[in-house]
Amino acid sequence: MRRLEQLFVRLNAAVVIACLTGMVLVVGANVALRFSTNHSLSWSDEVARYLMIWMTFLGAGLALRQGGHVAITNLHDVMSTRTQRILRAAIVAILLFFFAYMVQVGWDYMQRAQYQMSPALRLSFRYVYAAMPVGFILLIVHLLIIAKSFIMAGHYHHASGETESMPGAANG
Repeated sequence: MRRLEQLFVRLNAAVVIACLTGMVLVVGANVALRFSTNHSLSWSDEVARYLMIWMTFLGAGLALRQGGHVAITNLHDVMSTRTQRILRAAIVAILLFFFAYMVQVGWDYMQRAQYQMSPALRLSFRYVYAAMPVGFILLIVHLLIIAKSFIMAGHYHHASGETESMPGAANG
């Protein structure tokens, strides 16, 4: 199971890195062309924007599993261990509900935008809006993978076997 988790995380990270690399290459090429030929690529802004959108939604799950999202821990830090676990379980349940709801909302947006075309690329906005349901599905998967260790101990066990305290969960 650990190997499958490692593969999942590495694949997710590789796609995020590919999005970032694509953005850098497109924007860099556009800047170089603008300075060397005084002309720019008409589609570069769109490609960079859409890659940024995809990178954000695909990278959110990786940030979640590392405790990279905002956390306010004042209340959590003064609770007993048992109460902390109950709070963390409630947080996981609320997040799962929210993520599932956002998958549905994203799917709806994607369906509504399918006939709109981007100005330069003539790409259906369906492909841009698909980042939302895909990203929230990945958030659900990442959360389910780390949920038990987060609820029980406030720790995340890396796919490599290391243990790391998560923000907001240091005392559990």
